[in-house]
Amino acid sequence: MEAAAPTPAPAPHVLIVPFPAQGHALPLLDFVALLAERGLRLSVVTTPANLQLLSPLLAAHPAAVRAVTFPFPSHPALPPGLENTKGCGPGEFPTFIHAFAGLREPVLAWARAQPDRVVAVFADFFCGWAQPLAREIGAAGIVFSPSGALGTVVMHSIFRRLVRRPPGSDDTFSVAFLAIPGEPSFQWRELMMMYMNYMAGNLEEQVAKSVRQTFLWNLQESWGFVSNTFRAFERRYLEQPLEDLGFRRVWAVGPVAPDADAAAGRGGEAAVRAADLMAWLDGFPEGSVVYVCFGSQAVLTPAAAAALAEALERSAVPFVWAVGGAVVPEGFEPRVSGRGLVVRGWAPQVAALRHAAVGWFMSHCGWNSTLEAVAAGVPVLAWPMTGDQFFDARLLVDEARVAVRACAGGIGFVPDAGELVAVLGDAATEKGRDMRARAKELAVEAARAVKEGGSSYSDLEGLVQEIRKLC
Repeated sequence: MEAAAPTPAPAPHVLIVPFPAQGHALPLLDFVALLAERGLRLSVVTTPANLQLLSPLLAAHPAAVRAVTFPFPSHPALPPGLENTKGCGPGEFPTFIHAFAGLREPVLAWARAQPDRVVAVFADFFCGWAQPLAREIGAAGIVFSPSGALGTVVMHSIFRRLVRRPPGSDDTFSVAFLAIPGEPSFQWRELMMMYMNYMAGNLEEQVAKSVRQTFLWNLQESWGFVSNTFRAFERRYLEQPLEDLGFRRVWAVGPVAPDADAAAGRGGEAAVRAADLMAWLDGFPEGSVVYVCFGSQAVLTPAAAAALAEALERSAVPFVWAVGGAVVPEGFEPRVSGRGLVVRGWAPQVAALRHAAVGWFMSHCGWNSTLEAVAAGVPVLAWPMTGDQFFDARLLVDEARVAVRACAGGIGFVPDAGELVAVLGDAATEKGRDMRARAKELAVEAARAVKEGGSSYSDLEGLVQEIRKLC
């Protein structure tokens, strides 16, 4: 009698906990797609209003990925119905993190009730509560960082060490991080606004405790970190375990975003069709257009938007400005007609950055935008606002040398229009061409990293093999 074929081992069951913010959820869902392609079964935690973010992923991998929907934990300090940080004011963001942690008990109960054991939990770094949850169900807890390695270690360092500034010092006080390679330093005002509010005692007691604890759980309870970055970009922060990441391993698996065609609908319906935008850009010489966008969260104040509009109008530079929620000065668009295009709403940014006519990207330096610029080989005019953006700007300007500082930055900062005109003018000079060449070289490294044999490809394959061993 012929022996029966061995029963194949079941695919490992992995739980995914995204944080409901566009810049956080999108890269984690891109990462989930990579895990699904490698044969893992994935359950993704969501709430009713955020379920639509998962739709493309569920459609592409129906057999491997499922959504697990829970009611959003209400909080009296948050507006009713708020389930995504897109509707948060800056002061509400810490409370949102605290409120979202209310999912811990229902998610724990769900995980314990599963017939097939969850072997690993990947959770955004703002969902530190998922790390002790992983331990309680006997799973490996892994922190997913939607930021780069530098941003991740600085953010954890400040909450771990409770970095302070001397009494009487102002917001320009320099904070040095001596335990991080290269000993980077940042002005006090360049640290996370959430941290500055924490240290100033501006957060409600339970919110403050919850915010700090989420970072400590990442350091104390996790198996390691996964970062959406690649070694050629952040090698010095990835070569060895770092004290301020709890000496945990970091798997660098980025850039995780799909190519321009597949990424067209990421984040929502675009306000302008990619084909129409490409056709408009076709009318300009290679490298001549500045693409301007400050992400889905940051909104320029009317004064800052007016300064930027004046600079764009006074310069001779062709531009696309995805304005988001900013107020465009009256009469601006007719005055720049033919040379400038204003996009109100979501723009097909990945496709725009890949167009040959786009030579520069004026950006807030959020990590998704940073990686999209790097992958497209487009240098950056850096205008950081908050969060990890000053850390990302330092990486782009001082280390990779594929960016220049457009202005001092910060939420509420109003730049001098004349200085912005000079920055835009410099971008069109020989200096700009040299920097574009360096950016193209870094783009080649980014593409190499995710191909078979590349550093990110190898880290991802190794991570999947580690997860399979947990079954």
